[in-house]
Amino acid sequence: MRILMMGGTRFIGVYLTRILVAQGHEVVLFNRGNRAVPVEGIEQLHGDRTDPDRLKQVLAGQLFDVIFDNNGRELSDTQPLVELFKDRIQQFIYMSSAGVYLKSDQMPHVEGDALDPQSRHKGKAETEAYLIEQKIPFTAFRPTYIYGPQNYNDLEAWFFDRVVRDRPVPIPGNGQHITQFGHVRDLARAMVLAVGNPKALGQIYNVSGKSTVTFDGLARVCAAVAGKSPDDLKIVHYDPKAFDFGKRKAFPLRPQHFFADIYKVQSDLNWSPEFDLISGLKDSFQNDYLARGRDRAEIDFSLDDQILSLVAN
Repeated sequence: MRILMMGGTRFIGVYLTRILVAQGHEVVLFNRGNRAVPVEGIEQLHGDRTDPDRLKQVLAGQLFDVIFDNNGRELSDTQPLVELFKDRIQQFIYMSSAGVYLKSDQMPHVEGDALDPQSRHKGKAETEAYLIEQKIPFTAFRPTYIYGPQNYNDLEAWFFDRVVRDRPVPIPGNGQHITQFGHVRDLARAMVLAVGNPKALGQIYNVSGKSTVTFDGLARVCAAVAGKSPDDLKIVHYDPKAFDFGKRKAFPLRPQHFFADIYKVQSDLNWSPEFDLISGLKDSFQNDYLARGRDRAEIDFSLDDQILSLVAN
């Protein structure tokens, strides 16, 4: 198949591109051309997707069987693509987010749960609704927290930064909120399994790892992965409402229970995560965190110090 990959040079797109090319698909990337391609010699089309006129100019004469839209955050990002290829593609695979769900007392989230109209991911929910309305042969994926090598969000690295330097780990609340991580390679595998799969058409899938973990438990697992004693790790709990951090984030996770049921994607796509939390974090720590020397980098711990100074008093 000839596949258009929006982006393709960062994190998820890199994994997807490598898997698809290895399977024999012809993959074409559309991006601004600022980063190296993940597969040597792969075709690139250059443009800024936030400029719909340029996007249509570059892509108008192209033919694709499948489109992967990994970096569309707002409906306005995706609508020009749909207008251009609505009747000319077999499948549109969209990267949504489990962040669209409305906070609930009943967990885990399932695909039919109510959506949060105030979510910072509401643009993704609007895009899903638009794809349904336009009768596009689409498949959407709603991952929880994505981690793994090349992660550009400070997620697992946030914990490693503190663990490797033997610093206290400040965690909001009592540390017992339950969350869920999914390895980027497992996510990419699930998305690729949707390609050409009739069961996946018109479907929305939660996707993540199998296990859940508390905030405190996650910190201790990261310590063990980094070769530190979990029992010696100092975790400091604090009330986030006692601080005004402005737009800065003192903690990388939502201070709430956040996890999703993945039965549907396992059943429909015959998929199962290859990584458990420990093996996945080891992969990230050894092949990314240490490999790029972040353990020796200068890290800003000013918000930590602000929290720790108040808690100590």
